[in-house]
Amino acid sequence: MNYNWAEHVPELTFLATALITLVVLSLVAPGVTFLLTRIANPFSFARDLLERVKPPLHFLIPLIGLQIVWRSAPETLRFAGAVNHLITLAIIGVIIWLGLRFVDAGRQVIFKRHPIQVSDNRTARKIHTQTQVLVHTLSFFVILFGVAAMLMTFPGAKQIGASLLASAGLAGLAVGFAAKPVLGNLIAGLQIAITQPLSLDDVVIVENEWGRIEEITSTYVVIKIWDERRLIVPLQYFIENPFQNWTRESTQLLGSLFLWVDYAMPLDPLRNELERLCKQNPELWDGRVSNIQVTDTSDKAIQLRILVSSSNASNSWDLRCLLREKLVQFIATNHPDYLPQLRTNYFEDSATIDFQPAKKNRDSTPAAD
Repeated sequence: MNYNWAEHVPELTFLATALITLVVLSLVAPGVTFLLTRIANPFSFARDLLERVKPPLHFLIPLIGLQIVWRSAPETLRFAGAVNHLITLAIIGVIIWLGLRFVDAGRQVIFKRHPIQVSDNRTARKIHTQTQVLVHTLSFFVILFGVAAMLMTFPGAKQIGASLLASAGLAGLAVGFAAKPVLGNLIAGLQIAITQPLSLDDVVIVENEWGRIEEITSTYVVIKIWDERRLIVPLQYFIENPFQNWTRESTQLLGSLFLWVDYAMPLDPLRNELERLCKQNPELWDGRVSNIQVTDTSDKAIQLRILVSSSNASNSWDLRCLLREKLVQFIATNHPDYLPQLRTNYFEDSATIDFQPAKKNRDSTPAAD
């Protein structure tokens, strides 16, 4: 029995037309993006933006053309509805990709215009922090709307998609903040981006750990501890709990170290030695503060507080360690008697000493006596 191909000529013609459209637009799309890039070349922002969104555009243009053609598919084509649905899902997926690229392109442009690799990077770090948090938040909503749009293309899941879109509203966010930690962290991230209690590369003490803010995501903060460990802290922690930020307004710090010395220790030579050591290490000492004060006394010694200033926390730590070592060495070398020592008084009363002669040994001989 011979198969009658003539009956399927309309379907075959349509499939050939759809295939040709897909191939032609796939070849045309790079040319379109190249032309747009040449037009935007004088404008750095538009040029960088187009460079980031080229890949999704190369897929989006052919898919839109294919969907336009596919809507005129003959009714006799059995799988036309399923293919049209797949094309719609693919377009939504590429639009999500495109939205994420747009957001990331904005982040890259802002980072490029505000480099953080400079000596005074306080303003740049603030901008980087705000940008990073906003990028994560916008990316979340791009994915949320994209997934909701995909679900709404399925009749059975249409209500779920609508619920997702409704939850993205302000009322949904308010309820989500109370009920869902993820959305609560998102709002905490927005608060941090606006109020700036911390920024990237800030020196902080959290949970008695000293470290630097290495990364701020949409839900948590990564703190690089001084010994190369990483402390992961939810964003809400910084809204609800106190923490120390050593570099919020400035990186300059005052550092202190304490020494215990004898009451008789002369302090002027020690002050001169402190000044000499500070001037000898200008890469650690910023020249603002250098002094010694007696801050406490005990029954055995006096406590000295050495206060010095540095340009940042790392230099402050290194300077204090250096001064502690050198000043102890200076005292031990030049004034060893004035290190902390235990004093005691010994009184010998001669009147209480018994000078009675020793008793004779009964077994001794007369000659021995």
